Amino acid sequence: MPRDFETAASTEKPVAAEDSTSENAVVGDVWNFSYIFGGKGVRIGPRIGPALHSDTIDSSGEESTDAILTKQRELEDGNAIQYRTCSWQKTAALLFSEYICLAIMSFPWSYSILGLVPGLILTVFVAGVVLYTSLVLWEFCLRHPEVRDVCDVGQMLFWNKKGAWYATAAMFLLNNTFIQALHVLVGVKYLDTVTGTGSIACRPVVYGIIVMLVCWLSSLPRTFNMLSKIGTASAIFTFVSVLLAAVFAGVQKKPAGYDLVLLGEPIVTAFPVAGTTFVAALNAFLNIAYTFIGQITLPSFIAEMEDPRDFPKALWACTIAEIIVFGIVGGAVYAYTGNQYMTAPAFGSLTEVYKKVAFSFMIPTIIFLGVLYASVSARFIFFRIFHNSRHKSEHTIVGWSTWAGILLATWILAFVIAEAIPFFSYLLSLMSSLFDSFFGFIFWGVAYFRMRKADGRLSLLHKQTASGYILAAFNIFIILVGVFFLTVGTYASVEGIVEAFEAGDVGSSFACKSEGL
Repeated sequence: MPRDFETAASTEKPVAAEDSTSENAVVGDVWNFSYIFGGKGVRIGPRIGPALHSDTIDSSGEESTDAILTKQRELEDGNAIQYRTCSWQKTAALLFSEYICLAIMSFPWSYSILGLVPGLILTVFVAGVVLYTSLVLWEFCLRHPEVRDVCDVGQMLFWNKKGAWYATAAMFLLNNTFIQALHVLVGVKYLDTVTGTGSIACRPVVYGIIVMLVCWLSSLPRTFNMLSKIGTASAIFTFVSVLLAAVFAGVQKKPAGYDLVLLGEPIVTAFPVAGTTFVAALNAFLNIAYTFIGQITLPSFIAEMEDPRDFPKALWACTIAEIIVFGIVGGAVYAYTGNQYMTAPAFGSLTEVYKKVAFSFMIPTIIFLGVLYASVSARFIFFRIFHNSRHKSEHTIVGWSTWAGILLATWILAFVIAEAIPFFSYLLSLMSSLFDSFFGFIFWGVAYFRMRKADGRLSLLHKQTASGYILAAFNIFIILVGVFFLTVGTYASVEGIVEAFEAGDVGSSFACKSEGL
């Protein structure tokens, strides 16, 4: 945290209900300019509860936001490893590397199921909802800077119940490990695609072990400041990869697998084709939602920012880029490939040379994004093992060996999941329904109402403006969407997996059958 933030923060007081007309305050339930775009004009509202960690309370017993932020800086002074070191530009690099990812190549498949018009509309809609809920999360983290990760957020949101922390922790670690597994799976698909047939026995399993070990070694850096530099390169390579895929889809004369007699010319539709099932359409929507929803990592990113008030700058930059890249790449690849020849990821719809070239530029992201989530999980465990210990902030054999051991354990589990569930689009849908229901929607609707109650302006109980009622209704809608994901979405995901197995569209677990595209 820079000195100017410490000085500015010390002069700002929480915004109470009676102070809502202040120049930089939140008026009613409507954020002002600084609450949308961040910056030094942001005023920090009151907490919803006491600080979770005793080491964040200063010697006078205060637990205000200002006191906690000051104490965090004091605790890091002189440490060999410091954590609050990310500028908003470095945080933007982490966001780009998280969102500009391999899952972009599932968008053409989603558009082939939903139709181009509904697909693009849902892309913009989901992006807008995620942007809004991320700003709610950011406001929550400003009020409670001691939160280290989404598990702390879960405990605070649900009235400081330890059971809420354990439940959130279980979902948090499972979600991150599933994402690691997804990247092991895609790494296997890549190696199997570019090597073709060969003499290696049971290549998918061997390739899975190779990808797991490479990702483990790449996970060893301990701060996001270091990872952000790798993340920038990863995002650039991903952008080149998906751009090449879109260009190649237009340049190649026919999509891979083209058969005029059996399948005909590529069919592109503006709306879903007749006979599209509810299960298929919902799985396609869940694929889109999964790619946008990444709030689970945001508390960890914000906790390492020099000035967390600048977070919206990184968020807006990333969201605008997402909408443009996802919409253009998804629409272009679908337009040239059509419904009959679509694969997930869409690299499989390119002819041999084009597929290998475009897919090869995805290598940094295949490795890095899994590394990012592994680092978030390891940090969660490591910080609790070495709470207030020198092993957390110094270069010690015990600290580094524990860090490496935690990472290795998560990657071994990811390898097992990747081999047990060897299919791409259905794994995305299942992850989206099980985890994004909470981390993408329910948590942040609840956070909105908890903060408004702390402000003394709970819209449903107090006289309020029209905009306040609209925001209250919107946050209720967000919670209901999360419940829909968790219930109906999970049913559709599981049913889709069952149907795929019955139709023989996916391979069996731990099989030696090629996973190449």
